[in-house]
Amino acid sequence: MPAFINRLEPYYSGATGIEQGLLTAILELGAWVGVLFNGWLADAVGRRISVVIAAAIFTVGVIIQACTQSADHIFAGRFVIGIGVGAFSMLVPLYNAELAPPEVRGSLVALQQLAITFGIMVSYWIGYGTNFIGGTGDSQSDAAWLVPICIQLLPSTILASGMLLFMPQSPRHLMNRGREEECLETLARLRKTGPDDMRVKIEFLEIKAAREFEVLRLREKFPQYQDGSFKSNFMVGLYDYMSLVTNKAMRKRTMVAVFVMVFQQWNGVNAILYYAPFIFQGFGFEDNTTSLLATGVVGVVMFLATIPAVLYVDKLGRKTILIVGGLGMATCHFIVAGIIGAYSDNWPAHRGAGWVAVVFVWFYAINFGYSWGPVAWIVISEVYPLGMRAKGISIGGSSNWLNNFAVAVSTSPFINATQFGAFIFFGAITVVGCLWVYFFVPETKGRTLEEMDELFGEVGFAQADLARKEKIERDIGLIALLGGPEAAAADHTSDSDEGKKSGSEHVTPAIPGEKAG
Repeated sequence: MPAFINRLEPYYSGATGIEQGLLTAILELGAWVGVLFNGWLADAVGRRISVVIAAAIFTVGVIIQACTQSADHIFAGRFVIGIGVGAFSMLVPLYNAELAPPEVRGSLVALQQLAITFGIMVSYWIGYGTNFIGGTGDSQSDAAWLVPICIQLLPSTILASGMLLFMPQSPRHLMNRGREEECLETLARLRKTGPDDMRVKIEFLEIKAAREFEVLRLREKFPQYQDGSFKSNFMVGLYDYMSLVTNKAMRKRTMVAVFVMVFQQWNGVNAILYYAPFIFQGFGFEDNTTSLLATGVVGVVMFLATIPAVLYVDKLGRKTILIVGGLGMATCHFIVAGIIGAYSDNWPAHRGAGWVAVVFVWFYAINFGYSWGPVAWIVISEVYPLGMRAKGISIGGSSNWLNNFAVAVSTSPFINATQFGAFIFFGAITVVGCLWVYFFVPETKGRTLEEMDELFGEVGFAQADLARKEKIERDIGLIALLGGPEAAAADHTSDSDEGKKSGSEHVTPAIPGEKAG
């Protein structure tokens, strides 16, 4: 906007493409810091309070930007806002996944992406509308850019207030903190039933079994760090982060979480979302109002396309949606590149071709909206076990924001150098991403969070770990509850037999229809 550029002079007149890109990308750098820090904070104070803290940080960043007198204020404000945004991006899918029953968990996490695309859509049209405040030329009012910045305070305030007043703490976090009775009551309230309901009991015991397994594992690994002190918590947390890459089973999960975000960002989505007005100007639409209007349509179609993901992601599966959506996005990239290569030397004489390119950018947004947008976050929220989930999602989220930062910094000079080459590059990366999903990403549809270890094979639990976990499930009564009276009787008999044996190993009875772990 002219008023914004005037406020940032002389920065804009002397800035290179990379420097202008950094003005956009500094938010993503802050988000990278925020998502890493909140892997620890979410476990320390809980998911709900962490969201409130993130909202407070976000508010500070908005105020700094609203007081802008130079580019330094924008850099600082966007970095601080980024810390809050990064925290949200990690906390919300974590919170959703831990509150949701498995049969609708994917849809609820996809609902987060629907809300994000709704926000993108609204923000584009707010920017389009406020662009007219005081005119679209040099007489434009500062309100044209101050209104879009300050209006961010409204949703962040509603979020913080709603979390404090209406939303429960995560049952899995309550279990992590040893508040078992509160965990059971919260689960019952979430499932709209009582604590005596069989489904609630089973879910509660599954959570408890997974937690006790993690506690036992850590006690065996770090017997010296069990006093609850800051040093103990720090050392255990450091071990958890290290085990995400040093443990073979965790490394496989981490590779899935990291690379699904690498491909989500390098398929070009944020290059288009951040720089759509400039991209459309490159198609021959030099008028700023027209390019903003075309950008607004990107937000609308992406929002509408996310709705099917909410409805069908738990029916069609994660892999199918990622592959189909990715191939659709790659096709759009290649078509737009072909149009640019054929007609970019004389756009005024080929205005129709320019509009066709715009339409295929819209088609690209549709394919992203129902696939890589929501499903990538669903995948990283599902693949980790209880004790590693918050830290694992923070690693996956940090991959998202670090690559997001790289895309935002590089897109402006990339497009200035070769718009044709940029679309070819993003299309090729998207194809590679589809191949990677096909060969390396397991299908997580319909699995409970506690069953996710099965998808990663025996490498997830050594045989000793499997026996240890089964013993915990038996000791707390989960196996008997799942198997009914026959399993309970068999388990009781086994326990009696075990008491008669001296030094022999207890063997857990097989339960028809139940899977190990």
